[in-house]
Amino acid sequence: MNQDADKILEVKNLQTHFFTDEGTSKAVNGISFSLNKGETLGIVGESGSGKSITSLSLLRLIPSPPGKIAGGSILFKGEDLLTKSEKQMRSIRGNEISMIFQEPMTSLNPVYSAGEQIAEAIRLHQKLGKKEAWDKAVDMLRLVGIPSPEKRAKQEPHELSGGMRQRVMIAMALACHPEVLIADEPTTALDVTIQAQILELIKTLQKDFGTAVILITHDLGVVYETCDRVAVMYAGKIVEYTLAKEIFTNPKHPYTIGLLNSLPRLDMDQEELTTIPGTVPSPYNMPKGCSFAPRCPHAKGICEQAVPDLQAIGPSTEVSCWMFTPQWEKAYDAQEKVGI
Repeated sequence: MNQDADKILEVKNLQTHFFTDEGTSKAVNGISFSLNKGETLGIVGESGSGKSITSLSLLRLIPSPPGKIAGGSILFKGEDLLTKSEKQMRSIRGNEISMIFQEPMTSLNPVYSAGEQIAEAIRLHQKLGKKEAWDKAVDMLRLVGIPSPEKRAKQEPHELSGGMRQRVMIAMALACHPEVLIADEPTTALDVTIQAQILELIKTLQKDFGTAVILITHDLGVVYETCDRVAVMYAGKIVEYTLAKEIFTNPKHPYTIGLLNSLPRLDMDQEELTTIPGTVPSPYNMPKGCSFAPRCPHAKGICEQAVPDLQAIGPSTEVSCWMFTPQWEKAYDAQEKVGI
C-alpha cells in the first residue's frame, strides 16, 4: 500500500502473547501494517481489541512475565527493534520513538515537577547541561500552549489540571523531536473542549516537526478529523486496513460497518443507539473461525470453521472477511441449495 522509500515503520506478523494460569492470551495475533513519514495512522476498535498492547509492543514495554512478543518483526528505519538490546531500546524510546500514554496522572512521576520530568528526557537523549535542558523544557511547555510556563514547570502533576497534564505529556514526548509519536487514546479522560484542543495541538506539532503519528483510539470522530489511514482491530487482529476516507464512505468489514452504525447522528430519530450484539470474545476462549462470526449478521458456515486472511480487495483496502473471497460464494450457494 505504500512506497518503501516513505516507510519509517513496518510491522510484520506481530504476535504478543500473555501466559497465565488461565491459559495463553493472544492479545495481538499476527498483525501487519506500515507507517509513512509524516502521516497519521489510526488504530481503532472496541476495548479488548489489542490496540494498547500493540502500542506497548512497538516500544517493547510488554511486562515479562507474563507477556512476551512471540513472533514477527518491527522494522524501524529498516532495522528490527526485536533484535535490539535493552540498552539500545532505551536510546530509542523517548528519542526516536515517543509515546503519549492513556492516563497522564499515572504516567507522570508524582514527586517531580513537570519541568524536571521533561528536562530529564532532554538531558538523557540530547546530552545537554542541566540549565540548557531546563530552559528547553520551559520552551516545550510554552510550545504546547501552557500559560506561564516558567511557573508551571516548577509545579508537580497534582497541581495541574487534566488538560495541562496531557500537554506536559505531549511536551515530554516531543521534546527530542522523535520521528514516530504513538498516542494511546490521548484525549480519553478529557472533556470535549480540551479534547479538540489537544488533537489540534498534536496535528500542529506533527506538521512543525514532520513526525509520523500512530493514534490509538476508540473514537471514529477523532479518526475522521486526524488520520490518513486506519487499521480496524478486533480480537487481536486487523480486520480492515484502508484510507481514512474509505472507512466513512465505503466500509467493507461487517465489524467496521457496525462501529459506524453505532455512532450518534443528527438525523437519528431513534431514542437508543444502534449496537453490535454480543461482546469481544475472551482471549482464552476464541472462536475456531472468524473471531467476529458470533456477532456478525452475515456469518455462514465457513466463517465458523476457518480464519480469513487479510487480503487486498482494491488499491488501498485490505479486509479479513470471507465475504470477499471465492469461498464465500461457494458457501453461500451450498446453503441456498439446502434451504438454509
